[in-house]
Amino acid sequence: MDEPRPPAAPSTFAGIADALRALPFRNDFTVREIAAPSSLAPDAFAVAGDVRPSEAGVDSELGTGRFILLHDPSEPDAWSGPWRIVCFAQAPLEPEIGTDPLLADVAWSWLLDALDARGARFHAVSGTATKTLSKGFGGLADDGDGAQIELRASWSPAGDLTDHLMAWAELVCMLAGLPPGSEGIAVFGAQRKPRG
Repeated sequence: MDEPRPPAAPSTFAGIADALRALPFRNDFTVREIAAPSSLAPDAFAVAGDVRPSEAGVDSELGTGRFILLHDPSEPDAWSGPWRIVCFAQAPLEPEIGTDPLLADVAWSWLLDALDARGARFHAVSGTATKTLSKGFGGLADDGDGAQIELRASWSPAGDLTDHLMAWAELVCMLAGLPPGSEGIAVFGAQRKPRG
């Protein structure tokens, strides 16, 4: 008797977008489809993700991000292939964490670790990790000091594209203080107010 074979990965852009839409995420991370940019590639799919949002369709104060999948059969030189992923993730931090000189390096390593943990192969990666410190004055003086980490990255994916979306979701949760396996656990520093 033959063993059942896993379903073939979808080969059309529409099929891949449907597979991404069907992915389940952890209960404390909400994902919604958003309008994809139409000027970057012939085909595009985009989602926004939020850690424990208080309202639907509003960026979470705990952590938020965007994931865009682009497809161009002409294989632009900078992509080195027909597919490109562009992502963004940000989260507020306690001010003392925001002053850590290695924070940007750690945030970038979390992206690479999340991709590696999911088996998401990639090449032509680039991006920035930015930390921001802020201090309120005048009407915002009561907000006190704040900090934020923001990661912007792009890469050309290989293999199963659902692995890349799941790695991005893991990154957003990690930046917000929710490491893998922490579903339902309180977010460290959840009383923080967003700055920026």
